[in-house]
Amino acid sequence: MTSRQRRWLFAIAAAGLVACYLWAFAGLPGFGNYPGPYGQEILKHAIAQTNATGVVSAINFDYRGFDTVGEEFILFTAAAGMSVVLRKLRGEHERDRSPYDRARNRELPPTSDAIRVPTLALVGPVVLIGWWLASHAQTDPSGGFQGGVILATAFMLVYLSGEFLAFRRLSPVALLDGAEALGAGAFVAVGLAAVAQGLPYLDNFLPLGQVPGAVSSSGTIALISFFVGIEVAAAFTLIIGELLEQTLLVRAGGR
Repeated sequence: MTSRQRRWLFAIAAAGLVACYLWAFAGLPGFGNYPGPYGQEILKHAIAQTNATGVVSAINFDYRGFDTVGEEFILFTAAAGMSVVLRKLRGEHERDRSPYDRARNRELPPTSDAIRVPTLALVGPVVLIGWWLASHAQTDPSGGFQGGVILATAFMLVYLSGEFLAFRRLSPVALLDGAEALGAGAFVAVGLAAVAQGLPYLDNFLPLGQVPGAVSSSGTIALISFFVGIEVAAAFTLIIGELLEQTLLVRAGGR
């Protein structure tokens, strides 16, 4: 097959994909016109049943908590798989490198102060926002998934400021592995604790508190969100760290 034929096949495939997307979008209901009854029913009863004003979080960590366990373990498995593969490759060396990578005594330019100062200044606020989102799922549509990603972003900001060694000291691999396993395992353990009491798996068995949306309200919803935040933050920080380690090995091997 010639390169021209391959380009034509790619163009036809891309056009078919775009046509399928447009066809699917044309059948979607208008914004705000939800056709099903489930959303309205949950809105009627969610706050009274869970004391969580963040109804999205109540759905994720209570009504469909079993599905959320699966979603969390998808991320857990992806991070663990990437770590296993990249750690095994650390001893390997690429033979075919460009002359730029083979240049000896190559020095990388230092990070500009225009980047270093803003990124370091943002670390504290980003950690605070991520922690708040992970621990206040019962208040609004936040939760551990969003908060965990933002917490991991704080570690990435440390790296972007030119402080890779500080990034590594703040995120040791053994600690990240343990935190990821703890967050995922604790989510499962909350569900098993309900089963041990003769309740359905992940049934909300903790006291719901007195004030809807308060920090002390919503029972297991806030607890599960906190564990999810730990797992997500550890997983993304671990993935970032492993990729950076691999990049440094490639650079060091090219010198």
